[in-house]
Amino acid sequence: MIRRLAVVTSFALLLGAATASALRVPAAPKCPIFPATNAWNQRVDSLPVAADSAQLIASIGAATGLHPDFGSGLWDGGPIGIPFDVVSRATPRSRVRFEYAGESDRAPYPIPKTVHIEGGAHSSGDRHAVLLDRSSCRLYELYALRKSVRGWTAGSGAIFDLRSNRLRPAGWTSADAAGLPIFPGLVRYDEVARGRIDHALRFTVDRTRKQYVYPARHYASSSDDSSLPPMGLRVRLKANVDITQFPRQARIVLQALKTYGMIVADNGSSWYISGAPSPHWSNDDLHSLGRVVGADFEVVDTSSLPHPGS
Repeated sequence: MIRRLAVVTSFALLLGAATASALRVPAAPKCPIFPATNAWNQRVDSLPVAADSAQLIASIGAATGLHPDFGSGLWDGGPIGIPFDVVSRATPRSRVRFEYAGESDRAPYPIPKTVHIEGGAHSSGDRHAVLLDRSSCRLYELYALRKSVRGWTAGSGAIFDLRSNRLRPAGWTSADAAGLPIFPGLVRYDEVARGRIDHALRFTVDRTRKQYVYPARHYASSSDDSSLPPMGLRVRLKANVDITQFPRQARIVLQALKTYGMIVADNGSSWYISGAPSPHWSNDDLHSLGRVVGADFEVVDTSSLPHPGS
């Protein structure tokens, strides 16, 4: 299954964020984006390189450039990236019928009438919807969300407590193939506006292994090829890569990739990093990220990190 994710906030709310905590969303300031001990929020810049790093990087694509899968404006009629909605206890709850019901959380979901869906209302893609409830500090994520005369349907759905490190049950998917939450791995404009991203990023690769490693909980492959990355693999930009000449927006993203790295979350185009759309992105600045290629990354040995929520 190919998965990604979506969450919406009005762009106006995303903007006044110069003083907001990097681990919180301006429109939901009381809600942490998971505890500081969560895998998404752990630094990896001082950890050792994995023994099989070169082999894994080669399988993803050593010569392939980094690609921002987000930006400003429209692409094929829809916003560029994974949008998200901030909702509240006042948002009506809806029951959703799931294709993968056995691995989905089947509580009612707070879906607003104007819910933002990845790719737009008529998208034929992953159609993720991400809903951050500022009242309960819960994250609701849906894959392949659609509405019919019979109500809402989706491929899968997952609910996360933003104050907890609790993982999905072993072997369960989420709205993402790796069984991970998508929202904490998105690049958001409010973070870049304040000058710092303090968490790992989400990215996709073309081919994965039939295996997952912490913090992932699910795989989406039939291959046992050990040269392929498992879901949950973490890579970082090498410390000696010079990022000083990149435009500001790109430079902030690259610094996060040095400090926190990024996590394999789904099958898709290799080295595509995920973010939320905003009219304030400079697509020219973001496209400069393509000058960074796979060989500029290394796989991190995360075995020494604590695994809260396991």
